[in-house]
Amino acid sequence: MSTIDNDLAELVEEFDLLGDWEERYRYVIELGKDLAPLTDGERNDANKVRGCASQVWLVTEPQPGGAVVFRGDSDAHIVRGLIAVLLRLFSGRRPDEIMAFDVKAAFDRLGLAGHLSAQRSNGLASMAARIRRDAEALATA
Repeated sequence: MSTIDNDLAELVEEFDLLGDWEERYRYVIELGKDLAPLTDGERNDANKVRGCASQVWLVTEPQPGGAVVFRGDSDAHIVRGLIAVLLRLFSGRRPDEIMAFDVKAAFDRLGLAGHLSAQRSNGLASMAARIRRDAEALATA
């Protein structure tokens, strides 16, 4: 079974192979294209992520056995890609795994912190915080 750290290491390796940030942005956008779209009903106020300049929705689905599946979408291509990165790290994990993971350090390892605009960095942090809050709520339920 894959761990968050293993998936992060794979992402870091993939980013390192790409070289410059223009190529990395294109790759992030490509990752976003593979996201399954949300239904119109899932694009609701309850699923909307606050703190993002773009429209972002995140669906949290507890699974039998304690894992949590996340699905998300955005109206912006690069943000869809950032959602894909977060889902790769967190979807299918148990809440305790999600809460124990240092997402800021992961963004630093990927180089995202230094290469995103302030608005996108804030949005990415808002999406990660929402995932963490949902995991915490499920852990205490």
